Amino acid sequence: MTQTARGSVEMPSGTTEQSPTFESIDPRTGEIVGRHPIHDAAEVGARVSAAREAQTAWAELGFAGRKQRLDAWRKLLAKRLDELAGVICAETGKPLDDAKLELMLVVDHLHWAASNAEKVLRRRKVSAGIVMANQTATVEYLPFGVIGVIGPWNYPAFTPMGSIAYALAAGNAVVFKPSELTPGVGQWLAESFAEAVPEHPVFQLVTGFGETGAALCAAGVNKVAFTGSTATGKRVMASCAENLVPVLVECGGKDALIVDADADLAAAADAAVWGAMSNAGQTCIGVERVYVVDAVADRFLEMVAERAAKLRPGGEPGANFGPITMPSQVDIIRGHIDDALSRGGRAVVGGEHSVRPPFVEPVVLTDVPEDSTAITEETFGPTIVVQRVRDADEGVARANNSRYGLGASVFSRARGVELARQLRTGMVAVNSVIAFAGVPSLPFGGVGDSGFGRIHGADGLREFTRPQSVTRLRYRMPLNPMSFARAKGTVRRLVRVVRLVRGR
Repeated sequence: MTQTARGSVEMPSGTTEQSPTFESIDPRTGEIVGRHPIHDAAEVGARVSAAREAQTAWAELGFAGRKQRLDAWRKLLAKRLDELAGVICAETGKPLDDAKLELMLVVDHLHWAASNAEKVLRRRKVSAGIVMANQTATVEYLPFGVIGVIGPWNYPAFTPMGSIAYALAAGNAVVFKPSELTPGVGQWLAESFAEAVPEHPVFQLVTGFGETGAALCAAGVNKVAFTGSTATGKRVMASCAENLVPVLVECGGKDALIVDADADLAAAADAAVWGAMSNAGQTCIGVERVYVVDAVADRFLEMVAERAAKLRPGGEPGANFGPITMPSQVDIIRGHIDDALSRGGRAVVGGEHSVRPPFVEPVVLTDVPEDSTAITEETFGPTIVVQRVRDADEGVARANNSRYGLGASVFSRARGVELARQLRTGMVAVNSVIAFAGVPSLPFGGVGDSGFGRIHGADGLREFTRPQSVTRLRYRMPLNPMSFARAKGTVRRLVRVVRLVRGR
């Protein structure tokens, strides 16, 4: 039986008991680029068991041993970057240079995770305080065991590797379920790890649809890292809750850009168009809303329109961006454009006619009601809404009036950091867009309907560990309050000491 990622179920002629498979499709052409198994619950369970069996030896390698092996994988990825970029292009349709940019970030993040795991996670002493001064106190971060990673299709290598690389560096094994639209990328990553680190099968792969992901959540993993829609994220949480499996959830956003009156307008317009339309707008931290101060709004809108109007989607090498990878997203994009225009919004570039599946041409909207779906819901297409505001503070207020809170950007010469700190988001770029995702030492994640938990950086390493606190008796205290045999007046004397030292 064969099932296409974008089609129906078929049974090959002459077969009766063949294991089910599905096809990976190039969204630019409809061409079949791969065939992959649909793993059922039993097969998922077997992969989790294999990962768990391998994890003990992986953890016992220690930080230095794991770094050596992750470095070998990183070097292989860097050497064969063009090869993996080709797989990404075939399954997502994005331009080759965009795929290469994604993989450059993968290599850099893998290097950071392997190089910094020991510094962040190793055992360290902490203060024991006054009452417990006779104790030596330490804390260290130990691996959970097996991490289930459920990845997205829009950045099929960079996004899941933000969990995979950090989880492996921390001493865990990983079972990875890539999107059904990009299983070939997941297969390439798993096979390349096995090639670089053949003696430690701690990176296992399962492929399939939602049922496979649900099976992974229920297969006894110790934590799940999920990237996808808010609705699916809630289902993942509900499934994991049955066994109290902790989760890390990143569910996209409706990111805003604030343009202050003193901003470099040319730089802001260039960044706005790139942030909104690179990868065909299919970026969870892409710019979807712009709030520009009225004093400079006309000029800014002209600059955005001029830049956006020059862009062309397509499947050829010279295209600025590729197709809409997931066909069902086309209707959402069309619906948001229609809602904005039917309720009084204006299309400065493009419009309803810009939707030509599988491609969507650039669309720049303005004067859109704030309760329009083009403002409130994630569009995930090459569209941008530019709105006028009285001042940057009003822009911040409107930006924060969203159930999402993933990333944001601010363009301002004088107030950039001040405005950034007022935004209810997990990340903010000042005088640039999306920059925070490329910095390996910065945590990545959101609030509200954008999810919770963090990948990347020290927080990302700790996300895949369990802190363990240990105390060890150094000497016996003459005043020991933690005994039924304590002398009368012990607590009274200790209270005096605490008041004397801590009551000042």
